[in-house]
Amino acid sequence: METRIEEHPILGKQETGRLVTFYHDGKALQGYEGEPIAAALKAAGVMVHRYTKKEHKPRGIFCAIGRCTDCVMIVDGKPNVRTCVTPLKEGMKVQTQYGVSAEPEK
Repeated sequence: METRIEEHPILGKQETGRLVTFYHDGKALQGYEGEPIAAALKAAGVMVHRYTKKEHKPRGIFCAIGRCTDCVMIVDGKPNVRTCVTPLKEGMKVQTQYGVSAEPEK
């Protein structure tokens, strides 16, 4: 079943760029250069982007227009990146975010 987002409510119809490799929590995945990171993750079956700080509840794509913070992840070492509006690039390192870090709090 195809789960790729082909038309974004703000970014419009997605042109398919070249196929690139990126890394989610150390695992190599593929997506199309220029598509939102969240779209590439969704197409690969990744639905959880972060866990809330207080209650450790999973979050993923919600608004898909960069207004909420449900899709924030750590991208190339930078936390709180809104993946629904950030274009995918070759070699990106995308990590699940726990509160504001890449490691679950103990």
